[in-house]
Amino acid sequence: QVQLVESGGGLVQAGGSLRLSCAASGSIFSINDMGWYRQAPGERRELVATISSGGSTNYADSVKGRFAISRDGAKNTVYLQMNSLKPEDTAVYYCYANVRTRAFRQAMDYWGKGTLVTVSS
Repeated sequence: QVQLVESGGGLVQAGGSLRLSCAASGSIFSINDMGWYRQAPGERRELVATISSGGSTNYADSVKGRFAISRDGAKNTVYLQMNSLKPEDTAVYYCYANVRTRAFRQAMDYWGKGTLVTVSS
């Protein structure tokens, strides 16, 4: 009953920047944490960044100082500003949100389909 749609991925040269967006829609009552994970070919999915409903953030050590996560509660949207990109940042980036819907009391995790970020050297 909840859909997350990512946008903003693409091809960029090392040292460049991209801004990812993810909009949640559907039978949403409230959203708790939102965030981004990524998965490179042959690798496990890993945490990139999260942001709580109160605005507290958490980042993977590999992206600290380069990436910034933010959200717009009114639009149910989370963003990831990625600066100083490196080839090792190349991955499919997945949006997630912990959502309480109108149908359930317990909040559940929802995932987007992913958007590809490719950083060339």
